[in-house]
Amino acid sequence: METTSGNLASTLKLEPGITAIIGSGGKSTLLKALGLELMRAGGRVLLCTTTHMFPVAGVPWDGSSRRLDAAPWKPGASHVPGCTCEACAGLARGSICQAGILDPETGKLSAPAEPLGELEQRFNYVLAEADGSKRLPLKAHAAWEPVIPSGTANIVWIVGASGLGKPINEAVHRPALFCERCGCEPTDIATPERVAQVLNAEMQALRLDAARVMLNQVDTLSDPTMADRFEAALGRPVVATTLQG
Repeated sequence: METTSGNLASTLKLEPGITAIIGSGGKSTLLKALGLELMRAGGRVLLCTTTHMFPVAGVPWDGSSRRLDAAPWKPGASHVPGCTCEACAGLARGSICQAGILDPETGKLSAPAEPLGELEQRFNYVLAEADGSKRLPLKAHAAWEPVIPSGTANIVWIVGASGLGKPINEAVHRPALFCERCGCEPTDIATPERVAQVLNAEMQALRLDAARVMLNQVDTLSDPTMADRFEAALGRPVVATTLQG
């Protein structure tokens, strides 16, 4: 199993273009970590969603529902008085911003008004959170999920290790669907093997075999062998990490 605490983009073999981040257990944290890493490397980066997400703290926002016609924010251009984000602290080499339509009632962003395929022409990397999980570490996908944009170059499927070893009805978003796909009961344990079985079934159904799988929150595992069991049952390489939010 490959582990990383450094260069995420390299470990995940990300190509320029649109990256869809799906699954559960750290999507928003990975979105920001990747965005800042790619920005520091000199990239022009856009963060967004194809569903709904809370704005990424410390990252400049286009601030409207209009087309994102303005050039990306550059280091040195203050966007919030007293902001202490990494970009404002002078650690940036490239540029970063986020776009989407803000719902004042929920405080969440939805997809940008401009199609991601058009936005892609003005950014090196468009990182899109393309899934929802109700803040639970594990999930099963409904028929309309995930919402992956056409022309996506990279798909990262994240799994929250903090859900392993816990009852399915406590750790899984849509536990009934999860149980349907691995033949168990909601009160059963979300073992690494069951989680891998569900993930493999969904990868095949969604034709997402090219997705890179990341097991996040590995520091929460009471039994470290669970990570290796998950990779063995999945039958494909897994990147293990603990992202700092």
